[in-house]
Amino acid sequence: MEYRELGKTGLRISRVGLGGIPIQRVDAAETKKVVESLLEHGINYIDTARGYTVSEEFLGEALEGVRDRFVLATKSMARTKEEMARDIEISLSNLRTDHIDLYQVHNPDLKQLEMVTGPGGALEALTEAKAAGKIGHIGLTAHSLEVFEKGLSLPWVETIMFPYNIVERQGEELIRACAEKQIGFIAMKPMAGGNLEDGTLAMRFILNNPDVTVAIPGMADVREVEENAKAAESRQPLTEEEKTQMEKTAKELGTQFCRRCNYCAPCTVGISIPNVFLFAGYLRRYQLGGWAKSRYDSQPVKADACVECGACEERCPYHLPIREMLKKAHEELEGVE
Repeated sequence: MEYRELGKTGLRISRVGLGGIPIQRVDAAETKKVVESLLEHGINYIDTARGYTVSEEFLGEALEGVRDRFVLATKSMARTKEEMARDIEISLSNLRTDHIDLYQVHNPDLKQLEMVTGPGGALEALTEAKAAGKIGHIGLTAHSLEVFEKGLSLPWVETIMFPYNIVERQGEELIRACAEKQIGFIAMKPMAGGNLEDGTLAMRFILNNPDVTVAIPGMADVREVEENAKAAESRQPLTEEEKTQMEKTAKELGTQFCRRCNYCAPCTVGISIPNVFLFAGYLRRYQLGGWAKSRYDSQPVKADACVECGACEERCPYHLPIREMLKKAHEELEGVE
């Protein structure tokens, strides 16, 4: 396993880390197996969040006795000092630790970022927690280029997390600026929300970029840990054939696709929006009509139940036209014979 310094933090981390979103799909016992596998493969970076329901709690339980062997990061969508101070304490309790190595401001827009840094904003709580030794460093996560660029100019930002994968390369210039400023860059959505079939190629693409400090694929079982660790151990440059394959995948997905981040949830009528798009994707890209249709038919609420309230689109960090996409997915899936 290759290790890198995380910006100017002094933390030495593996180039692959655990993204904690999928922990929500498993139980505490499976989470413990995942953490044991991380240790076995030299992966020492774990990222989770207050918003990932049980993720902090399950990881905290799994880390008992081995906490000091990991660099632990979490994040909060709190924007005020009071809310952030509360979330930091909850994170410390959930993770069963007296300190968190990196605490991040989670996905603010530009207006919210002003609130975070203004009087009574979340940054005050983060700064006080850092002075008290409760957190080691402060970072920022973003989904928009505008917030990413703004983060580069903020002196308190020690790390930036942003989507980067075969399809989403819009941040490459800013990623390079991170390296120049010695700000740690954390690549999220390395599998484009599960849309990339060849996970090993997806990871190799990211890790071939020397400006990327760490990539954090979501992992919820030992097999995923093993695959990502193996991809990280490969130092071979991408072949022309692999580059051609990547370009083909990027062209097929385009820019309007679901990353399965689940920020659109909950749907007001109970549609599992990411699942609908997942099944439609398997139909379009892999011609798995029967498989996709059978799983779509098993959904308790189908896409045609959408009442077009627009709540999902307001929450989507990628500004997808979800209502129109749901209509199209339903028509395609229902059309499978």
